Amino acid sequence: MKEIETERLIIRRFKSDDWKDFYEYFSNEEVLKFEPYKPFSEEESKKEVVRRITDPAFLAVCLKETNKLIGNIYFEEKDFNTWEIGYVFNLNYKSRGYATESCKVIMDYAFKELNARRIIAKCDPKNPNSWRLLERLNMRREGHLKENVYFFKDENNNPIWKDTYEYGILEKEW
Repeated sequence: MKEIETERLIIRRFKSDDWKDFYEYFSNEEVLKFEPYKPFSEEESKKEVVRRITDPAFLAVCLKETNKLIGNIYFEEKDFNTWEIGYVFNLNYKSRGYATESCKVIMDYAFKELNARRIIAKCDPKNPNSWRLLERLNMRREGHLKENVYFFKDENNNPIWKDTYEYGILEKEW
């Protein structure tokens, strides 16, 4: 995917020197509360950024003025010309519209340049910030899956089951 600019942001591939900014938010337990990750160490952050450099599904979201990494978007093609979008952002930049702005431009790019037919997203029902963002993007809640996924296990090695909201939007609705 090509680099995309908005008024305030640059959305681009990851670079090796992004690791410090990545660590700033991926070491925060609150940021990862609904994600399939535990907080990252500095070393884990370095390794993950190197991995994301070659993984086309992960895009870095950076402030245009400073090139500071403030979040990332997951955007990957699935079956039937459907793309899945997801996001994780630094809490220090919360409530400024950066997630909405970056997701909107990626979705627009997908529908116009990649000939996407449909875009989907999944989130935890206990994460209103996430599902409200999806609704601001005019995505429709299409399902509430009960105990369909787990990321971690409890002290007795039992899965900690989570529910999922599923959202979608068609190109003709965009």
